[in-house]
Amino acid sequence: MTNQIKEKELTIIGGGITGLAAAYIAAKEGAKVQVLEASGEFGGLLRTFEIGNNRLEYFYHHFFTHDKEIHWLIKELGIEHKLEYYKTTMSTYRNNKLYGFNSPLDLLKFRPIKWLDKIKFGFTSLYLGKLAKWEEYENVSALEWFQTYAGNSATESLWKPMLDIKFGPYAEKVPLSWMIGRLRQRLNSRKAGDERLGYIEGSLKTLLDALISKLTQMGVILKTNSPVTRLNFDPNQNKLLGIETENDSYMGGDFLFTIPGTTLSKILPEYHKLRKELNQIEYFGAVCVVLEMNKALSNTYWINVADPGFDFGGIIEHTNFIPPEKYNGKHIVYLSRYFDTKDPLFSANDEQISDKLIPQLKEIFPGFNISQIDKINIFRTPTAATVCDLNFSKKVLDCKTEYDNMFLANMMHIYPDERSVNNSIRVALEACKTMGISTIEIAKTNSLSGKIGFNN
Repeated sequence: MTNQIKEKELTIIGGGITGLAAAYIAAKEGAKVQVLEASGEFGGLLRTFEIGNNRLEYFYHHFFTHDKEIHWLIKELGIEHKLEYYKTTMSTYRNNKLYGFNSPLDLLKFRPIKWLDKIKFGFTSLYLGKLAKWEEYENVSALEWFQTYAGNSATESLWKPMLDIKFGPYAEKVPLSWMIGRLRQRLNSRKAGDERLGYIEGSLKTLLDALISKLTQMGVILKTNSPVTRLNFDPNQNKLLGIETENDSYMGGDFLFTIPGTTLSKILPEYHKLRKELNQIEYFGAVCVVLEMNKALSNTYWINVADPGFDFGGIIEHTNFIPPEKYNGKHIVYLSRYFDTKDPLFSANDEQISDKLIPQLKEIFPGFNISQIDKINIFRTPTAATVCDLNFSKKVLDCKTEYDNMFLANMMHIYPDERSVNNSIRVALEACKTMGISTIEIAKTNSLSGKIGFNN
């Protein structure tokens, strides 16, 4: 069966939040839109599962107070009453000890950093988060810059462990620009040292359900289990004629690809220039071990593990953010780890992952006992984040490709900011502008995402 599409219609490939948000923006402006998702459900990295008679994300999520795009969408969907903000806490595990890390006083008490380096750490963090221009630091290694300006003890105790656990063998090549984006997010969410983060009651499923319902009402065609298998180009007309799935063909109109570059490159001809450009961008995978527990591990929401020898970099105790009463009194903990294709975790099965990670909790929490865990859930993705190396912006492709009706918008366009739901919506907004769709009424934050690849 072939679906003939009129000239101004839009087919979006990828049903994650970027694709769904773009569909909403376009449909609101009168476009006829259809969204094709390869898997059996929409949501991408926002997908959830049932736990404690509630829902929870496979991979931890929260919002910042300054995230204007997500606040705009929540209000558009009429679920603003579901959004709540909670005060959160952070700690760092270093030299076999947990240190609170929420205020200047906590910094003074953090013994692994020498006194002079504490001063350097404070000033450099403020400079990067408030004043620095990311464009000036793309060819500067974050680790080298920290060694020079933040001091050796601060770099070895905090910055290097964080970059190692997130970027692995690429840690030394991460540009300072990426760190500027990350720190700007964090510092702008704090007031007088306190950080308040947002969460939607009922998990992001509440957002997805409301968005999918609204799209259906607007006449957007939503199709799951529809992986694209072929792209048909007309080189003479500089145009993408259409795409094919296992069961259908879609001809004409505009096409917006929001899927990872590695996925798109596999369905492009080997000789294609775009395929070679997409393959220059590598992705990291991520695994989250989600523990359903009958007893809390700590009283901290987010623990950064800065000691070597651990197979997780973060311990995110979700029920120190959202009260355990929301989950029938259960305590929920994420153990998170990024990995690349060379990491043994890439090919490990669920049992091997849990057997490796969970015993390590005993080293941080001596009172921990396996009997505290009622259930273990393990989720992974091969495309959790892009590998951002020096001068990464030169690898980021333009949203508008060489073909007049073919557009790209995915995780690479979030750089130099950190990936988030808000930044994914921001990228969708910029893609719609590039396609000539009005986005005037949408409030925009000062996010650094959506700055590269969009000539708007």
